[in-house]
Amino acid sequence: MNIYENYRKFETVLAGRPLIVETGKFAGLANGSCMVRYGDTSVLCCATASEKPRDGIDFFPLAVDFEEKLYSVGRIPGSYLKREGRPSEKAILASRVIDRPIRPLFPKDMRNDVVISICVMAVDPDCSPEIAGMIGTSIAISISDIPWNGPIGGVSLGYVDGEYVINPTAAQREKTQMAVTIAGSAEKIVMIEAGANEIPDDVMLEGIKFAHITIKEIVEFINGIKAEVGKSKFDFEHIAVDEEIYNAVKEFALDKIKYALDTDDKDVRDARLSVVMNEINEELGERFPDCGSAFGDAVYKLQKAIVREWLLKDHRRVDGRGLEEIRPLYSEVGVLPRVHGSGLFSRGQTQVLTVATLGMLEDSQMLDGIDEEERKRYMHHYNMPGYSVGDAKSNRGAGRREIGHGALAERSLEPVLPSVDEFPYAIRLVSEVLSSNGSTSQGSVCGSTLALMDAGVPIKAPVAGISCGLITGEDCEWLTMVDIQGLEDFFGDMDFKVAGTKKGITSIQMDIKVDGLTYDIIEKAFEQTKKGREYIIDEVILKAIPAPRPELSALAPKIITHTIPVDKIREVIGTGGKVIQRIVAETGVKMDIEDDGRIYISYIDKAAGETALSIVKTIVEGPQVGAVYKGKVTKIIPIGAFVEFVPGKEGMVHISQLDEKRVAQCEDVVTVGDEVWVLYQGTDSQGRINLSRKAALKALEDLKAQQ
Repeated sequence: MNIYENYRKFETVLAGRPLIVETGKFAGLANGSCMVRYGDTSVLCCATASEKPRDGIDFFPLAVDFEEKLYSVGRIPGSYLKREGRPSEKAILASRVIDRPIRPLFPKDMRNDVVISICVMAVDPDCSPEIAGMIGTSIAISISDIPWNGPIGGVSLGYVDGEYVINPTAAQREKTQMAVTIAGSAEKIVMIEAGANEIPDDVMLEGIKFAHITIKEIVEFINGIKAEVGKSKFDFEHIAVDEEIYNAVKEFALDKIKYALDTDDKDVRDARLSVVMNEINEELGERFPDCGSAFGDAVYKLQKAIVREWLLKDHRRVDGRGLEEIRPLYSEVGVLPRVHGSGLFSRGQTQVLTVATLGMLEDSQMLDGIDEEERKRYMHHYNMPGYSVGDAKSNRGAGRREIGHGALAERSLEPVLPSVDEFPYAIRLVSEVLSSNGSTSQGSVCGSTLALMDAGVPIKAPVAGISCGLITGEDCEWLTMVDIQGLEDFFGDMDFKVAGTKKGITSIQMDIKVDGLTYDIIEKAFEQTKKGREYIIDEVILKAIPAPRPELSALAPKIITHTIPVDKIREVIGTGGKVIQRIVAETGVKMDIEDDGRIYISYIDKAAGETALSIVKTIVEGPQVGAVYKGKVTKIIPIGAFVEFVPGKEGMVHISQLDEKRVAQCEDVVTVGDEVWVLYQGTDSQGRINLSRKAALKALEDLKAQQ
């Protein structure tokens, strides 16, 4: 008996690899579910929805959970509990990438809880689980009974040897000049998330168009699945502002709200709107009792209508700027003492302070995820406390938004960082948002460029970021404006963030509230953001600091790089790490040894660094005959004393070589644990190391006399 009577299997080819979708077999109690197999990558995608909204909910509660199971790559979790814990940063970023293209396609007035669960069960390195998860999510919602204006398709786009590549393999990802995730419907682009190595705007635009061809094929494939196994969509309780209340608020307060909005100061605007709300409650409270929340909804709807009309019809912004005018800018470096580098960047009422810290490569972040990357040398963290928007809210740690914004800034700056060979440091940037009124993530990019240059990091070029907004109207009307502030983000249709150098784009993140963008809108956004970032680089960043500082901060660690033969690594480390630990303890440096033989010695005191390097060279190359070393007495026998003169290397000082005068017994001159100067005399025919304290003292006296 076949218990899976509704089982269906759908197959196609995506970027030369099989894409198989199975429905009716897995997770049958979800509203919609499917298993997506892309190559050997297997991802289970489930969509569920509540039967009715929760009481008092005034927004659409959508949650997207991307779950990385370490069994998918044959790995046991490294935690004490040996099970997966909180999502990794990459899992959170994957959740956000899938959330953004699907969210605008749900009904605006639906309030039912919707949860999308994406469980990665097997990973083929050549077939992205994020892309499989995005396609599977689109299928799961499309075939479910949840109202949704999909489907969408998604691909990753690479640029290898001057050619666009759809869903690049692991080998191609190593060589690609850009890594772009693109989602779209059959007609429009819905989401772009990009990291790029200074790619020109026109190359990026043509790549988006190229990717859309494949996206359309995916959408057609999903529509075929939906036609065969899709359910009818359920009815839901529509949430709308009461028309009578809205009209009453509009009649009483339209001019008052226009006056309140007409300022470039967020604090002034909020204070004026607070007065208007009190007047509305006093004037209309008796007529509409117990409708305080409805008044708030009406005022919000009225504000949105005013702002959009000003922009679309009058080309007028609430703060009086032109459509391509950037708010007042300010930048400063060296803001904080004692830190390795700091940069302050302000754009209008958005203010970000970024602090740079340099460390040894051993300070790199260790990763425990489903991809092949195990260590991350460059880390960027973003914090946005409550006071930045005037809220009395305690800090509860980084949320998904903070992690996403930090990753965006990190992606923006990574292409201009020097390689490990050029600059063997771990780098951590922390962007503290001190004040927020729009596009703090791009403010973080600018502040981070300043901090890196202040720290003396030899970046290839300064990076700036700027955002572009969109207002759409009837009859396909649309209008874009650069450097959107908070109000234009809240009431507008797009937040299109682009960061880059004067040479090209390093990152893109696109958030929209409409069903997609045309190529013309994307091209216009590129044009405006290119002008904006070039202006910020020339007029703000380079005027604050024209080039990276030639020297690192005196408080930053200095690093000596040296390479030894791989077969000598064991000698430098020693049994149980004893040798390297001894070097570190005696000199006060930090040391890191890579598998390829590269050694990094970090120091504050230059003499300590040089001493540590000298010890390493001696261990690897062997001691030099006639050279003087400072060692420690480890053992005494009647005929002499044994001295460890280099970590891991020990020789004997014969009793006749302990002092310039005759020595009756060794203990008259040295005891175990003493530090003594010895001169290396070579090895005898039996391979024994011979040392002389008498010759060392004579050599030191001669050197002192010469000085």
